[in-house]
Amino acid sequence: MTRRRRRSRSRRSGSSLTDIARRIPGYDPFETAGDCTFDAEAAQLALDFFPDCLVHVKGELAGQPFRLRPWQQAIVANIFGWKRPDGTRRFREVFGELARKNGKTTLVAGLVLFVLFCDGEPGAEVYSAAGEREQAAILYDLAKQMVLHEPALASRAKLYSSPRSIVFEQMASVYKPLSADADTKYGFNSHCVVIDELHVQPNRKLVDALQTSMGSRRQPLLIHITTAGYDVNSICYEKYDYACKVRDGIFDDPSFLPVIYEAGPEDDWTKVRTWRKANPNYGVSVSREFLRGELKRAQRTPSYENTFRRLYLDQWTEQSVRWLPLDAWDECDGPVDLAALAGQPCWAGIDLSSTTDLTALVLLWILEDDTHVVAPWFFLPKENAQVREERDRVPYLTWARQGLIELTPGNVVDYERVRARLHALAERFDIQEVAIDRWNATHMITLLDADGLNPVPFGQGYASMSAPTKELEKLVLGAQLAHGGHPVLRWNANNAAVAEDAAGNKKPDKKRSRDRIDGIVATIMALGRAMVREPVGAGRSVYEERGVIAV
Repeated sequence: MTRRRRRSRSRRSGSSLTDIARRIPGYDPFETAGDCTFDAEAAQLALDFFPDCLVHVKGELAGQPFRLRPWQQAIVANIFGWKRPDGTRRFREVFGELARKNGKTTLVAGLVLFVLFCDGEPGAEVYSAAGEREQAAILYDLAKQMVLHEPALASRAKLYSSPRSIVFEQMASVYKPLSADADTKYGFNSHCVVIDELHVQPNRKLVDALQTSMGSRRQPLLIHITTAGYDVNSICYEKYDYACKVRDGIFDDPSFLPVIYEAGPEDDWTKVRTWRKANPNYGVSVSREFLRGELKRAQRTPSYENTFRRLYLDQWTEQSVRWLPLDAWDECDGPVDLAALAGQPCWAGIDLSSTTDLTALVLLWILEDDTHVVAPWFFLPKENAQVREERDRVPYLTWARQGLIELTPGNVVDYERVRARLHALAERFDIQEVAIDRWNATHMITLLDADGLNPVPFGQGYASMSAPTKELEKLVLGAQLAHGGHPVLRWNANNAAVAEDAAGNKKPDKKRSRDRIDGIVATIMALGRAMVREPVGAGRSVYEERGVIAV
């Protein structure tokens, strides 16, 4: 297509372009070229497209030409500069892994538009996909705004809102973002596919569906762009492992381009030189001040260290990470005097869990000095206790003899016993609300409501769990929690791991945790209600006075 020139530009020599193409970390595309050749003119065409036809549409650079950074130039030059003997592209699959805030999504939005408008592929079908609908929308919206800001592109394109798409009518080509539903992706005839944030893909179905849809194209292009993950059984780790082996010369695959910016396992994670390895945009979109702030957070909050390493150093971390440091938990073993708490306002949390597993009921009080006191009650089916003790190597029967677990008749938890225990507690303490997981607990909620115990359905997603999860973490690390050293609750705390989304929201994750965490989940739910409601007849809640402090 004809592009308008915004400014005079100097054409790079072939030698300078080969230097650009060699900037892939640990990988020299010329050593693995085989019978492929580097077409400097084709590489230059792609490099010029970005500053000539695209502008930044967000942030401080909004409205300015999209001038590629050196690491971005290397990716673009390699993808579009290398040719096979038949003139088609050498690289058919690209795996790009680098830390957050380095402009991955902005770069791939530009790549999508170059393929759509300049690849010369009749009837090209170009797709971008992400594990989450919101992430897929971000990439599409960037590409859409880039088109609208460039008359040379806007005049050749039609933009549709339902379904969202950009159509290049001259070549009968289209770009569409896709949802995470893999079932509808079979039957596509994809020319180019971008998988954004591959590490959040829940399984391999979407990737496999889209990759197999490219078989009839003469030069298909599949681009994975991602940050490191933690699940070594995922499709992302599979691609990462393959990319490492291609980079290191273990696999000979000249059609695969590995682009991996990561800190090494022995690198000091607190040093700037390590940060630079994983952040090619260090000093541009990733500032030293920002990373120093995140480092301090990771040093203060042990559970955040692996998050820092994964998101900002691009290191694959363990799937299960202990959330609450056990020494900090043990520092909170102050006495719990239930007699002194009689008649005091409190909040209850119930984690019914599975009917065959441990069920937890926790009461939480907030004292005048801001100390949070918790007292748990646990329930387990009697008929399963012996088998579970032998299987799990957990002293359930010993705890039951000590009065720390209540064994209920039969081989499933008797919810009526839980209800009866709650009634008995309500006679002693001023229970404001009973937070209970809304999933599969409709009958119990109905019964508690009829009993006048004020049950509140409590979601288990980030929206409900993140704030109290962070608050419990703060209370433990600040020694503002008193749990009396309850052994079963301590065991739960030692098992607990958390999940964290891209926005930094946290919630307890039973799948990643080493064993049962029911008492911790019930504590978080009780705390969640205490944080948003004012105690009846007891003045204003501490959270209304000082607000919620998130770590």
